[in-house]
Amino acid sequence: MAEERLQKLISQAGIASRRAAEELIQQGRVTVNGRVAQIGEKADLTRDEVRVDGELLKPPEFVYYLLYKPRNVLCSRRRQGKERRPLVYELVPHEGHLFTVGRLDAESEGLILLTNDGDLADRLMHPRYGHTKTYHVLVGGRPAPKTLEAWRHGVVLDGERTAPAKVRVLEETGSDTWLEVIMREGRNRQIRRVALLLGHPVKRLIRVKIEFLEIGHLRPGQWRTLTPTEVRRLKEGRKS
Repeated sequence: MAEERLQKLISQAGIASRRAAEELIQQGRVTVNGRVAQIGEKADLTRDEVRVDGELLKPPEFVYYLLYKPRNVLCSRRRQGKERRPLVYELVPHEGHLFTVGRLDAESEGLILLTNDGDLADRLMHPRYGHTKTYHVLVGGRPAPKTLEAWRHGVVLDGERTAPAKVRVLEETGSDTWLEVIMREGRNRQIRRVALLLGHPVKRLIRVKIEFLEIGHLRPGQWRTLTPTEVRRLKEGRKS
């Protein structure tokens, strides 16, 4: 194993993000071979003893779970107050820290990725990489062509126009409409807010695809591990 910066090793161990890891180092809470570490220092976990708050860092064993998050399951790391709804972390067989890639609000459902690979999580969550996410959205009413065109070109939320998105009608059912929405942006509750602004509130929202990873035969609450090929493609940034 090659030498890596301490911030990266701490992030890979799932203890903290790289920025938070820098703070741990600055606070003197990280040691290398028994001495207090410094910012910019590197180490090799196969031969160096690195500890955070006295806990030994071990070479990472990465896990990658693709989960179909059911409705009324929280992506939060812990419950607040009297909250009793389940957490996504309780749906996969892993006891350590996991990063959530592709958070969904409690009312929404569909694909999220859970991993302890901090580097990959950072890459997938960073806006500059523009990873696509595909949603099937049931909205009230029958959006007019000009309404869909406005959604595609972007609407103003919080004083800033949303990025262009691909929007098409999948099916009309009763008085409602299923839409497919493909987007690279991911502001808080963006699809719900845009749909409401355009006069067609969301009744159901399912994320069916993250990049090339598809929901497939997964049912709510089910998960699978990524294949080595899928992990490699994500790390290489290849798109289908």
